[in-house]
Amino acid sequence: MTRSLTSETVLDNPAWSALRGAHARFAVRHGRAARYQSDVAPFHALEDPTDPGAWNDLAVLVAPGESVTIAGAGAVAFPGWEVVGSIAGVQFVDVSLAASFYPEALRLGAADVPEILDLIERTRPGPFLQRTVELGTYLGLRSASGALIAMAGERLHPAGWTEISAVCTDPAHRGQGLATRLVRAVAAGIRERGETPFLHTSAANVNAIRLYESIGFELRKRTDFTAYRRLA
Repeated sequence: MTRSLTSETVLDNPAWSALRGAHARFAVRHGRAARYQSDVAPFHALEDPTDPGAWNDLAVLVAPGESVTIAGAGAVAFPGWEVVGSIAGVQFVDVSLAASFYPEALRLGAADVPEILDLIERTRPGPFLQRTVELGTYLGLRSASGALIAMAGERLHPAGWTEISAVCTDPAHRGQGLATRLVRAVAAGIRERGETPFLHTSAANVNAIRLYESIGFELRKRTDFTAYRRLA
């Protein structure tokens, strides 16, 4: 797969690109700051995470005492904010994934949200809210009894790229390659639109990293996801 280094620059700030573009309908914005609607996704973004003025704009969108997580700010305590924690993360891009549709996978929608939230709670792949399913295509697999046992879908959507997220499998059904098949299926849909898949995970999640590397993703960058609390 040919990669454009120019197009990859949006991956340095993917939430900002998404909120300015494909996900603008979900955005709440003020100046150089933006956030997703509170029932869609818990992500905030700054045009430049190192710009104190952008943090002033973000303060308009965040209540005193509320916490936000920002990538790429360097864990600096900007005026009016305090650092409350940081997690080391990694960003991977698709370079040789064998994407393929999976006929058994079902498109998930609003009616499936209670089951999705239950699976998310049991597997902890990352945040998922009542309307997160609206961000893109989410695919799931059901057992013979009809229970949702695995899923994966699309989250951030910066220009030319789509993030694969919420990859999870019920513990009782792991070891069957379900997550890999769903990742390939979600990627096939992304590729069909002429876009490229990417994803994030914790730098400590060695099992996920091993899986993603084995199926055709390549490490693009390491980044810290830092939590900040707005001071009163």
